[in-house]
Amino acid sequence: MSMHQANQSSQKRDFLGFTGLDAGKIIELFDYSLHIKRKRHDNRQNDTFRPIRNKTVAMIFSKPSLRTRVSFELGVYELGGHAISLEGKAIGVGERESVEDIARLLSRYNDAIVARVHAHEIIETLATHADVPVINALTDLSHPCQVLADAFTLYEKGLWHDQIKVVFVGDGNNVANSWIELAGILPFHFVLACPSGYLPDENLLKQARSNAKGTIEIVHDPLEAARDADVLYTDVWTSMGQEEEMAERLRIFTPYQINSEMMSVARPSAVVMHCMPAHRGQEISAEVMDGPQSIIIDEAENRLHVQKALMVKLMNHDEYRKFHLTHRLMNAANGLKY
Repeated sequence: MSMHQANQSSQKRDFLGFTGLDAGKIIELFDYSLHIKRKRHDNRQNDTFRPIRNKTVAMIFSKPSLRTRVSFELGVYELGGHAISLEGKAIGVGERESVEDIARLLSRYNDAIVARVHAHEIIETLATHADVPVINALTDLSHPCQVLADAFTLYEKGLWHDQIKVVFVGDGNNVANSWIELAGILPFHFVLACPSGYLPDENLLKQARSNAKGTIEIVHDPLEAARDADVLYTDVWTSMGQEEEMAERLRIFTPYQINSEMMSVARPSAVVMHCMPAHRGQEISAEVMDGPQSIIIDEAENRLHVQKALMVKLMNHDEYRKFHLTHRLMNAANGLKY
């Protein structure tokens, strides 16, 4: 994910992926997400915290969505703004109208653009030609908002540390790619256990490894990967657009199911995560999905809080900066450093 600086405006910030961020900025965003989460409870009693009041956010959805659509639309509303939901097919992204024209037009109408699209080039083109912040809500290459919420959930629960072992079991897909990107910035131990023909993006992996403060491993034995894991993470074996491969994928990925056998080799304190939607009985057993070590619904809820924090950072940086100036002074007084 990157904070992309557009040529048109030195003030414009985008969130396309983790590239370009550093550990300090990510931890700051986590701390602001905790602040936002607490504010949500307080704000239901009084209508005072509206940092993007009267701003509008255009949301382009070229792929089906539940968590992303609800969390962004609700988040915009709770921050005082208004969300406009646009179906990708209806507006004809890259077909009826060029991506460049859509970016320029929506910039005239709105204060930010959220896009959930197929090709990663679309989100990059939107960011290049828009005069307002652009947020990557999922592409075929990456899903940074999801992984930001995942890591924040571990941080919130006090589970995040430099030696944490996060094991992603399954396909080297867009979510795995974003975990790899994050592992190029934050120091931790990331392991992807995947079949040999289902590797993550090669360029992204190379870039992350060149910068990594921790360890990034790609292995093919899921049980060996899960040994002493602090986090077991999975995603569906067949993503949107891969339905014709379903039978073949079910055969290949069967050994990669997170189940009680796999849990038995992880640490006793290990937690289980899934970005959802989940197929119980395929990538994860119902017993584990609904068991006491699952924090799956927690991470799904945290999409809302992290994305709200992100929107404040991008759309009202003065409000975001005000919190962090105070936050940094407190840390300095306590001898803490990023």
